[in-house]
Amino acid sequence: MAIFYPDILDQKTAPRTFTYGDKDVMLYALGVGMGQDPMNETELPFVYEKNLKVIPTAATVLASGLRGSAGPAPEMPAGHRPSQINFLMVVHGEQKVELHKPLTAHGTYTAQGRTAGAFDKGEGKGAVIINETIWTDEKGEKVATLTGSTFARGDGGFGGPSEGAPEPHVVPTRAPDLSVDFTTREDQALLYRLNGDRNPLHSDPDVAKRAGFPRPILHGLCTYGITCRAVLQAITDFDPDQILSHQARFSAPVFPGDTITVDLWKDGKNISFEARVKERGATVIKNGLTVLR
Repeated sequence: MAIFYPDILDQKTAPRTFTYGDKDVMLYALGVGMGQDPMNETELPFVYEKNLKVIPTAATVLASGLRGSAGPAPEMPAGHRPSQINFLMVVHGEQKVELHKPLTAHGTYTAQGRTAGAFDKGEGKGAVIINETIWTDEKGEKVATLTGSTFARGDGGFGGPSEGAPEPHVVPTRAPDLSVDFTTREDQALLYRLNGDRNPLHSDPDVAKRAGFPRPILHGLCTYGITCRAVLQAITDFDPDQILSHQARFSAPVFPGDTITVDLWKDGKNISFEARVKERGATVIKNGLTVLR
């Protein structure tokens, strides 16, 4: 397997149309822990179809029906060499959701993805690949831009640039302005995986042990969604339409049952955040930034 540079920058997916509905929106909210208390009327609108609200980070899963387990096959212009990444050595590094319009409770959109960048850390040191997916509506107007980076541990030394990758957001050095705790359920990964990510690392104890974990781990994008819950609860009074973008870097795994503490810093429309599991002294999300409208 090899990464061919700069050919990899011409990789893109064919435009694909997808539809989601209220069931998908509510399943995502349940998957990131909303609705554990059915009498909590501030969270109920995210898990009940009456006046349904959408968590902004649901954009990471609502188009999952249009991809298989290996993702959509890239297209390449004639004469270019397709790059092949060793996906067994890939780790999700960062994720950003930017909403050009607030998400609705149901909709039909077209998504198209491309490789937006590839950065070489050197032979034996891996590579950083940046992918971008844009949603457009039936008028051709942008609805959402999803940007994610992956760290390909086995693909360094391909001859691409070593500098120029986007720098992570730097959180303030002062004490957090707010902190909120969320206790995850023991079965949270089993519920969250129904949103589309059925990687057995999150459900099969034997697979988890072979990967070096004592038990299945929580999806990183589930933890990412929980940090968005924190912003909704602590900053926007559960109004998702106030959120323009939400981005973060993954730094350590969460185990179902862990209590996640999300620390937040408010500076105007910029909300910085990090997440940690106090019991293990682990920071699980770093360099987080939510931008409000």
